Amino acid sequence: MSQDSVHILSTLRRLISEGRYAPGERMAEIPVAAQLGVSRTPVRLAFRTLEQEGLLEKAGARGYVVRRFSEQDVMGGLEVRGVLEGLAARRLGEQGLPQATRQLLRDCVEQGARLLAAGELSPAAIAGWSEINARFHHAIIDASESRAIADAIARNDHLPFASSDSIIIDTSRLAQEYEKLRVAQLQHSLVLDALLAGEAARAEMLMREHAYIGLRYGRLLGLHTPV
Repeated sequence: MSQDSVHILSTLRRLISEGRYAPGERMAEIPVAAQLGVSRTPVRLAFRTLEQEGLLEKAGARGYVVRRFSEQDVMGGLEVRGVLEGLAARRLGEQGLPQATRQLLRDCVEQGARLLAAGELSPAAIAGWSEINARFHHAIIDASESRAIADAIARNDHLPFASSDSIIIDTSRLAQEYEKLRVAQLQHSLVLDALLAGEAARAEMLMREHAYIGLRYGRLLGLHTPV
């Protein structure tokens, strides 16, 4: 996904979470594109992604409305993701890391460290982190070799803010957002360390905690959170 697409998607997530687009409000490509100062195409693509994430729902043949959801909906989805990803990490810790997965996770951690080494966030860094984060999570799920876990996570990803990909970056507060990603990067490193050591229970606990990075940690850092 391009830098612009990641920025537009993250911006729309934030605006929905803040109530700038209210539950039940109709979303149309032209006015939203005009508000964001972008063309219709990336907005159209963002709408499709937001529908998959459970933030928008279809309204007729063409168009979307903002889905109604509560804090309990968001917390429930995060809790379920934490349990499922924790289970995947535990299985992987018990089975042992395949060499390909070991290298993939190491690459993600090293690339994340290089990306954050500048000490600040840029549009390129935000897009890069989104891609690295997705690869890290998918690698653990795939390597656990559990179709049941993978299918359950795929279903849970359709709940609001439940997906590991549904990142919100407030571009007006990049210093605080940098700190949030720095903590997420540390958690990736700790998960990898636990998996390399075969510490299955520790890896499970870390992945469960990691699920809350976008919600609980944002509050601690003085950031807006989705609920």
